[in-house]
Amino acid sequence: MSDITAPAYRTIPIIPALKPGAMEGKGPFVASDKLNEAIGFPGQLVEDWHDRAIARMGELLTKYRSLKVFMDACVHCGACSDKCHYFIGTQDPKNMPVARQDLLRSVYRRYFTLPGKLFPKLVGARDLTREVLDEWYNYFNQCSECRRCSVFCPYGIDTAEVTMAAREILDSVGYGQKYSNEIIGKVHKIGNNLGLPGPALQDTLEGLEEDVKDATGIDVRFPMDVKGAEVLLITPSADFFAEPHIDSLIGYAKVFHATGTSWTLSSMSSEAGNFGMFIGNYDQLRAIAMRIRQAALELGVKRIVVGECGHAWRVAYSFWNTLTGVGDGADPNDRFAQMLQKQLDHRYKQPAHICEFTWDMIQDERLTFDKTANDKYIITFHDSCNVARGSRMGDLPGGQFEIPRNIIKAVANNFVEMAPNTTREQTFCCGGGGGLLTDDLLDLRVKGALPRMEVLQQAVDEHGVNFMATICAICKAQFTKVMPIYGFDRRMVGGVHQLVSNAIQLGAK
Repeated sequence: MSDITAPAYRTIPIIPALKPGAMEGKGPFVASDKLNEAIGFPGQLVEDWHDRAIARMGELLTKYRSLKVFMDACVHCGACSDKCHYFIGTQDPKNMPVARQDLLRSVYRRYFTLPGKLFPKLVGARDLTREVLDEWYNYFNQCSECRRCSVFCPYGIDTAEVTMAAREILDSVGYGQKYSNEIIGKVHKIGNNLGLPGPALQDTLEGLEEDVKDATGIDVRFPMDVKGAEVLLITPSADFFAEPHIDSLIGYAKVFHATGTSWTLSSMSSEAGNFGMFIGNYDQLRAIAMRIRQAALELGVKRIVVGECGHAWRVAYSFWNTLTGVGDGADPNDRFAQMLQKQLDHRYKQPAHICEFTWDMIQDERLTFDKTANDKYIITFHDSCNVARGSRMGDLPGGQFEIPRNIIKAVANNFVEMAPNTTREQTFCCGGGGGLLTDDLLDLRVKGALPRMEVLQQAVDEHGVNFMATICAICKAQFTKVMPIYGFDRRMVGGVHQLVSNAIQLGAK
């Protein structure tokens, strides 16, 4: 890490000078045979990888009509070119969203379009060679699937879906990424991304009860596997031990305590995150989500609430209904989905984000706060990309932007916004999402954080900001790692419910 330095802030935030090949060969570690086979992929690159890759691309083009549209629709207008944090930070032209897409699009044209089959050079079509496959692995693992470029695309091309398709093809031929595939294997085997077994999780929760008792004098419970509880909390496993994540878990527990809400965690399904989305594999996405359905049915809960995790909320909001039967759209032929539909209380949103739950309680005047407890902070808010561009909260458009900010304003006196073209739907990614939060990609992560760090520095200089709140486990982990490299205190980042925890007034409920 000592040889990794932060790129210089730009004097004027314009398109950077190009550095072709700057990130060539800097992709992540490749998954081992054992990791790949554990989740059903070939152990290593198969001998007939070329034919399998083309066949898998054809299957995806048939299954997802949107992918074919994205392959055909791009007119190379350049609107997306300077919107990617990785291109801004690395200056590698292949990290322009359009150029990264073209790595896949050129092969699509060669094998799935008539002009590409007849006149490949005239239409930018390429044969799929081993060099092209390596290029895919390198650059599609330098995309965090944040979708910021898609906001600016006049045709609405979803670069994240293109990246997911490329990674799905790579996995199908035994060329998977170590970090993501290892995490998926842990969830299947143990129930969470970190591989925390049930007894260790129970010890952690008991320790938190003691810590909160010492700090407040009040018995706040952190229950696990309680049948008949009203709420099943599904939260990122980082909340169980990492800083600052654990402070938000304490905040959730205090909210449930103060409102008299019975709740529980699940030892079998102790993970909100779902890396199946990052690798674009529907089977993995569903298998991980099904653990949550199983936990909900076994515990008999009435509500499912998701903790502070950006991509977890996108999966819950956008996919759980058809994957598992949580929410509207459950498969009428899926007996267990229908059982869950009957069990859940549909007076409430299913699923709900913890911010929705807390904001509802604030509006119902069921929570009391001492806002001066956060007076040492001048707070800003970082919109996490999967929440901002892949979900909603509340009943109104833009609720995913307003509700977290409303909670902050309810528990603190000092809140300021960062530059308007870098927040809400135009927010910059933290630089570590999409399955890239691994130290073998730390140089990329540091460079990808550049646009957000520039804007944070501006907020520090102009407003004295000393705390950046966010509602994403990956953002918290990424920022605590890269902020010191940019000269910030790692403790400047934390969760919205960390602020809630500081200010909440507890009773004896």
